[in-house]
Amino acid sequence: MKHLMLWAMAGIFFASAATADEPSIGELMRKIEALEEREQERQARIDRLEAELAAERDRQEREPRREREPATTPAPSSMVGTGPQRDPLDPVPARQRAAPAATGEVTSGTAFNPAISVILDTTYAHFSSEVEEPPGFDFGHGHGHGHGHGGHGHGISEGFNLREAEITFTGTIDPYFDMMVMASVTSSDIELEEAFITTRALPAGLQVKAGKFLSDVGYINKQHIHDWFFVDQPWMRELMFGDEGLSEVGVQLSWLAPTTTYTRFGIEVLEGNSAGIANFEGGGRHEMVTVLPGANNEPQRNRWRADKNLRDRDGPRLFTGFVKWAPDLGFDHAIQLGAFGGYGRVWQNEAGHSSGRLETWDGNSEFIGGDFVYKYSRGGVMGHGNFVLQAEYVYRRIDAEYQSRQFTDFSTLTLTGPANDPDIRNQNWRQDAFYTQGVYGFAPRWNAGLRIDGVGLTNRAFDDGRDTLGRRGMLDDLGASWRYSGQITYAPTEFSRLRGQISYNDYDDGHSAWQFMLQFNMSLGVHGAHAF
Repeated sequence: MKHLMLWAMAGIFFASAATADEPSIGELMRKIEALEEREQERQARIDRLEAELAAERDRQEREPRREREPATTPAPSSMVGTGPQRDPLDPVPARQRAAPAATGEVTSGTAFNPAISVILDTTYAHFSSEVEEPPGFDFGHGHGHGHGHGGHGHGISEGFNLREAEITFTGTIDPYFDMMVMASVTSSDIELEEAFITTRALPAGLQVKAGKFLSDVGYINKQHIHDWFFVDQPWMRELMFGDEGLSEVGVQLSWLAPTTTYTRFGIEVLEGNSAGIANFEGGGRHEMVTVLPGANNEPQRNRWRADKNLRDRDGPRLFTGFVKWAPDLGFDHAIQLGAFGGYGRVWQNEAGHSSGRLETWDGNSEFIGGDFVYKYSRGGVMGHGNFVLQAEYVYRRIDAEYQSRQFTDFSTLTLTGPANDPDIRNQNWRQDAFYTQGVYGFAPRWNAGLRIDGVGLTNRAFDDGRDTLGRRGMLDDLGASWRYSGQITYAPTEFSRLRGQISYNDYDDGHSAWQFMLQFNMSLGVHGAHAF
C-alpha cells in the first residue's frame, strides 16, 4: 500500500512534468527515492518503540512484586499515615548508588556495575608526650591482638602516616540481593574490612545482611574513617569494642516496622572475635624458648610448652540487638534515638611474660548502651549553617576467671602464690564510656567541631599489679580519664577534605598529653552521598 501510494504520487508528478515541462524525469525519481528512505526510517523507529514497549511489559510481568521503597527523607506532617520512611540519618543504600535506572536494574545501558571507589586517607601527627591507653582499658585492644597508634588499627603514629587506601565495590546482583566489598590497603598489609550481601525483596519490611560487616549497635560503630567528623574515632568505640569497632562475621536480621515514623529493630548473630567485648584466644599451648648455659658453659636452647587450658568454643559467640527510632521533624530537622546491647558467651585474654609466667582470663561479657543524633540543615551553600549533635554511652561487664601460672619444668604450668592462697580469682569487671560531639558549618565548605571523650566513670578493672598482701589478679577501683578535642575542616568539594585537630588527653594516673593532627582525605570514583 505504501509503495502504491508513492507510485501514484509519481504518476501525478510525471503528468505535471509532461504538461508543465519543468523538472526532468530523473529529478522526480530522485525525489521519490528520498521519500521512500524517509518513510522506511519512520517505520523502523515505530518498530523499535513497539519492541521496547513489549519488552518492558514482559519484564514487569516477570518481575516479582516488591515492597514499595520508603521515602529518602522524613515525611512532612501532612503525609502522616503513608507508611514507613527511610532512616533520615542513614547513607543512601548501595543499590541506589550502583543502579541509577528508574527500574532499579543494572544493564549494559546504565552505569557500570559494580560501582567502584577509592578513598585515600593520610595524616600528620605530633604529640607533646607519649599517648597511652587510659588505666584499666589496655585490654580493650587485647594483649593477644596487639595495639599501636600506627598500622591498620585506625591509629596514628607521630610524623606522616598513610593510614589507608579504602577500595569499595558496591552493586546490585539481581532483583533479590545487593553486595558490598570493602578492602583497606596500607603500606604493610591488606585487610578485608567488610564483605556482605543484603536482601532486597523480603516481605513485611524484613531484611537480612550476611557476611563480614560493622555491627549496627550504636551510631558511629558502622562508620568508616571518611564518615568521621574528627581525625580519630571516639575512645568509646576504640576502647570498648576494639581498634576496628565491633566488626564481625555473621548474620543480621532487621525489621522496618510499618509505622508512620522510622522504627527499625535488629538482631545479630556473630562469630565473636572483637577484642573489647568478645575477645577469643581459644585452646592451644603456651610456648617459651630460653637459652641457658649447658655443658662446658655452652649455650643450650630449651623449649617450654604447656596447655593454656582456655575453652576452645566454636562460634557463634556474640549476640547483639538494637532498636532505632526517628520521629518526623520536617525537612530541616532530623533526630534518631537508639538503644542496643549484647552478650558474649566467651571472653578470653592472655599475657605472657619473659620470666615464663602466663596470665589468662576465661569468662563471658555483656554490654548495653544508647545513642542520640540530631541534625539540622539550614539549606546553605556547601553545608553553611548545618549543625550535627551526637552522643553515645556504653556500659560493659566482664566476668572471667583469672589465673597466674609459672613454668616449673619444660611442660608444667603451676599456679603462682602460696599453696593456701594461689593466684586464681573470679574477676567482675565494670566499665563504661561515652562521648559527645557537635559540628557546625560556619561558612560554605568550612565546619568546626568540639568533642568530649570520657571513659571509666565506672572503672573496676585489672591494673596489672598486686595488693598489699602480694596477691595477683586483684581488681582495682580506677578513676575516669578524659579527652577534649577540637577540629576545623575545609572541604573544597564533596570529594576532598582537609582537616586539622588538636586534642588534650587527661589520664587518671596523672599523665597528660597534647596531640596535633592533620588529615588529608580524598575520594576517587563512584561513592554514595553521606547522610543528611
